Amino acid sequence: MSRIEDLEERIAHLIRTVDDLSDIVRAQGAQIDRLTYRTGMLMEREAEREADSGTQIPLADQRPPHW
Repeated sequence: MSRIEDLEERIAHLIRTVDDLSDIVRAQGAQIDRLTYRTGMLMEREAEREADSGTQIPLADQRPPHW
């Protein structure tokens, strides 16, 4: 195999690796977006639940007992 062919083969493998990694990063970004949305929804739901419970200060804003 000539040097040029060897380099072309290595470049093809590198391109494939970059494409695979790009797909993984894209999928992880979508998953992070979904998890961020769900976390926000859970925080809103919990805030509404705390507001409905009648406590004056939301639990998230109260100081821990050891303070």
